[in-house]
Amino acid sequence: MTHPGELLKKSGLYAGKELGQNFLSHPTTAQMIVEKTGVDKETTVLEIGPGLGAITLPLARSCKQVVAVEKDRRIIPLLEEELAGEGICNVTIINQDILKTDIREIAGTEKLVVIGNLPYNISSQILFKLVTIRQVVTRAFLMFQKELAQRLLSSAGTKDYSRLSAVVQYASKISRVADIGPNNFFPRPEVNSTVLRFDFFETKGMGEADEILLFSVIKAAFSKRRKTLHNAMSGGEMGLTKELVGIALKNAGIDASRRAETLNVQEFIDLSKAVGKLNALES
Repeated sequence: MTHPGELLKKSGLYAGKELGQNFLSHPTTAQMIVEKTGVDKETTVLEIGPGLGAITLPLARSCKQVVAVEKDRRIIPLLEEELAGEGICNVTIINQDILKTDIREIAGTEKLVVIGNLPYNISSQILFKLVTIRQVVTRAFLMFQKELAQRLLSSAGTKDYSRLSAVVQYASKISRVADIGPNNFFPRPEVNSTVLRFDFFETKGMGEADEILLFSVIKAAFSKRRKTLHNAMSGGEMGLTKELVGIALKNAGIDASRRAETLNVQEFIDLSKAVGKLNALES
């Protein structure tokens, strides 16, 4: 692969700060990430933000097909040139915002493996999207700012546990793949990065409507993090009265004085089911 700094300079381009672009520049690091994914010639991969092809090149050599979704139209000709120079022809590039992309349509009748060096400014949004369409995704290998990765791995009762932690842990098993230092990127970021693996699964007894309610309950609980669940969940977007919240917490066997970060995923499920039963009685 050609160094991203050289490619950009030759074309009079620059890394877009507004797009969160920090291009992976070390081929050995990219190869290591691809090897960790375990993809083979039967695998179709969705790559989010291929950039200048650091991961795309070794990925394409290892799997059946790569569908690469790239928002920045400026760099697509450079990526196409890199692929052509290596004789790679099993990569389809889509010039689109991943948040507006129909991933189910890309998958068709297949299951995808998702890989990406994610722009830090939309990492959370991409994860939420993958959770909602996980029926077509078996696993994902995603690079995050190390601080965000730590939050995703944290368990209930710790200071880093968050709304995102609860939602993603509800839908997947998360594990650390590798820590990547700033020197592996161009331009060099001010932070360390971490690659995480997500093995997605379905939760028995939870339909689409149940999940929508669950995610709303988790959001409401974390909306006022310093307040008790009783106070945090009252009013707000869900429109729950203090009385209803109190009954739901009691029915779920949860102390109303607890805070959101102390609830594990199963407790959030129990609470959302209790809220759902009360909503059904009210309507």
